Amino acid sequence: MPEDALSAIPIAVQGEPTPSFSPLYQQIKALLTRSLQSAEWKPGEAIPSEMELAVRFKVSQGTVRKAIDELATENLLVRRQGKGTFVATHAEEQTRYRFLRLVPDAGAAPDMQRRLLDCRRMRAPADVARALELKAGETAVQVRRLLLAVPTAGAPPSDARPVVLDDIWLPGPLFKGLTADRLSAFSGPMYGLFESEFGVRMIRAVEKIRAVAAAGDEAALLAVPIGSPLLLVERLSFTYGDKPVELRRGLYQTANHHYRNELS
Repeated sequence: MPEDALSAIPIAVQGEPTPSFSPLYQQIKALLTRSLQSAEWKPGEAIPSEMELAVRFKVSQGTVRKAIDELATENLLVRRQGKGTFVATHAEEQTRYRFLRLVPDAGAAPDMQRRLLDCRRMRAPADVARALELKAGETAVQVRRLLLAVPTAGAPPSDARPVVLDDIWLPGPLFKGLTADRLSAFSGPMYGLFESEFGVRMIRAVEKIRAVAAAGDEAALLAVPIGSPLLLVERLSFTYGDKPVELRRGLYQTANHHYRNELS
């Protein structure tokens, strides 16, 4: 029987069923995702070869390749020529700014400096609890920070200009031990910290964008007059299994920057 004729037959590995009535490569993709979610292969580690996975799942190498291609397109895996396929990590240069779409109107993208303003743990406000699917009374961690653009490489810190004010909400149960000191001491991207120290990887995000006017505190932090136009970007980020793990409300100063997205 040709392999594609098995597309509606669910396969099982180690007694665990996979979604039925889906193409075979999608079932393999689901199994690979399950292994990523369970940390069988950790961020930055190589996964087994296509041939090894084909033997493991008792399918053709082409079926495995198609599943891996989709996971690579979704930024869960990274192919490296001549080296193999690796679990993607937010620490990698090509993925660390995947969720930041603010670019300058002219010139190359500047380096971004972070300035932590606050990190506190509290009972989640009702809207945050709904978004993060928290139970009544559960805590959330609120992080407030500024992103500042450095106009030229090697410029002094005083030349950096604030362009994003972020209010970030995280589920308290998943981020026990997250403190201002821990955030300040970590030199890599924030998502890299979440991934390496808390085992939480951001897989995808949904954004809502609207224009707002700068209020008093926001205007002061972004160094703009009160009432200046800002772009409010509200992002809900998800990890494996479509579990929401971050609510982020960013105010973007767009006098010399714009929000850029590529559609396909």
